[in-house]
Amino acid sequence: MILITGATGSLGGNVIKHLLNKGEKAEHVAALTRDSEGALGLPDTGVEGRVADYTDYESLVRAFRGVDKLLLISSNDKKIENRTAHHLSAVKAAREAGVQHMVYTSFVRNPVAHSAIAAFQESHVRTERAIKDSGLDYTILQNGIYLEMIPIFAGEKVAETGIIRLPAQEGKASWVLREELAEAAAHVLTTKGHANQTYTLTNVESTSFGNIAQELSSVLGKDVAYQSPTVEEFRATLEEVDVPDLYVGLFTTWATAQAQGELDVKDDTLMSFLGRKPTTTRQFIQQVYG
Repeated sequence: MILITGATGSLGGNVIKHLLNKGEKAEHVAALTRDSEGALGLPDTGVEGRVADYTDYESLVRAFRGVDKLLLISSNDKKIENRTAHHLSAVKAAREAGVQHMVYTSFVRNPVAHSAIAAFQESHVRTERAIKDSGLDYTILQNGIYLEMIPIFAGEKVAETGIIRLPAQEGKASWVLREELAEAAAHVLTTKGHANQTYTLTNVESTSFGNIAQELSSVLGKDVAYQSPTVEEFRATLEEVDVPDLYVGLFTTWATAQAQGELDVKDDTLMSFLGRKPTTTRQFIQQVYG
C-alpha cells in the first residue's frame, strides 16, 4: 500500500494521478486528508481515503497502518514551527505504524550566508534528520521552486503594466513544473533502487527575472521591463498600497533568496526520472501567456 499525504493539494493529487497512469492499482493507493469532506472526490478514482490530522498523533498512527510506502508532502502551515512539528509527528507515527519506506518532499539547498529562507530550510533539515534517524528506509526529494510561482511574483497585471518589480537582482532560479515533480515522485514510489537516497529535483537550466521579462516581451508582443529595487524600497511600495504583511514577507523573502543565489541549482536527476527534458521557463511562459 502506498499512502500520499496532502492528497487534496495540487502536488498530492497529481502524484496519485501519475501513480494510476503508471499502472499502480487504485486499491493499492491511499490518500490522506484532514477531514472526511476532503476525501469526497476520492471514490471516483477508486483510491482509499484515510482521515488524520497532523496535530492528532493517534489518528496518524491509525492512518499509517498497513502502509508500505508513505509519501510525506511537506506541510503548508504558514508557521514554520507548526510545519516542523507536523513533520516530526508524522515520522514518529510512521515508525510506530510499521511503515517500511518514507519519501519526503523537501526543498533544494544551496546554502548561503545569512539566508533569507533560513528558517524555512531549517525545518526541512530537521525533518530530513528525523527521517534518517528513524530507522525507516527513506528517499528525500529536494524539489526546486515551482514554475507556477512566476505569475505570482511577476504580478497578475504584468501584461498590462509591462513591468516586473522584485528585489531579486540578477539572481537565477532553476524553476520546475509542479506536475513534473509529482510525476518524479510517482516514479520513485513505483520503481526500485531509491532506498536511502537524496535527490535534487530541479531543472537543467536557470533563469533570472530579467530573462523572464524578455520571454514575456516576446510572447506578449510588447516590452516588459524588469526592475530590481532595494528590499527597503520594494517593501515600502507594497505597504503603501496596503498589501498584507504576509504577502510582503513572502515576496521579499523569496526574491532575496533568489538574489542570494540560493535557488540556482541545476541538476539532471529530474530529467532522468521523466525520460525527457523538464518544461523550460520559455515553454511555461508560452503556455500561460501565449
